[in-house]
Amino acid sequence: MKVMKKTLLAVCVAASFVPAAQAEKFFSDSSISILYSDDYEAFGRQQRTDTYFTFENATGHNWGSTFLFVDRNQGHGKDADSDDLYGEFAPNISLSWLTGKDLSAGLIKDVTLSGQYEMGGGTNVNNYMLGMGLDWNVPGFQYFGTRVYHVNNSETDNDYQLTVVWGAPMEFGATRILFDGYIDWSSAADDHKSDFHFNPQLKLDIGNYFGSPRVLYAGIEYSYWNNKYGLGDAVMDTESATSALIKLHF
Repeated sequence: MKVMKKTLLAVCVAASFVPAAQAEKFFSDSSISILYSDDYEAFGRQQRTDTYFTFENATGHNWGSTFLFVDRNQGHGKDADSDDLYGEFAPNISLSWLTGKDLSAGLIKDVTLSGQYEMGGGTNVNNYMLGMGLDWNVPGFQYFGTRVYHVNNSETDNDYQLTVVWGAPMEFGATRILFDGYIDWSSAADDHKSDFHFNPQLKLDIGNYFGSPRVLYAGIEYSYWNNKYGLGDAVMDTESATSALIKLHF
């Protein structure tokens, strides 16, 4: 556990304090989203109504990338006690940059040293993840990445996680659509089952109609989560939730 924390901390520090003479920032993007659904799956195999407020920040550099998000969910009515705060921070360091060698080959754009820290939630999670990743050149996609982590869980036995992230913009005249999201698969351990979470968003670029593209989006998010939290059908049904969303970039 201590080794995992120290290694992940080293990845985070390296991602935050790369010498300015060697660092080049390609982009930085922040956004606030509001999502609403009455299909979320709760403990006891019951559906729950929530409004989620999400802050996100993504950066791209010559040395790699970072992604941060924080969720605040606001329960409604009898679910009001379900309020909690949850966040993740995921830095990726380019091994091409780190080694000074071009590691691209075919569809492979780069190889990364990847970490992730998960915190908060109703059970005060503090999970530390460390692994390797691949960034891909996939036609039609703005980005496509895969990561494999070893996960040091604070509340359950350790396991492994495979993550896929993507973003695919589409244009039809003045209409711009963004299809993005992620897939997480976590392995089973003695005290929990494996789980699979497919979480895409389909968003219309409303701002583009008013001369401000990539600023204001509206659309839907879909969450398919088999064995949510690895708890199994005895405690949690498979989640199948569609949320209305609006997202503002700044």
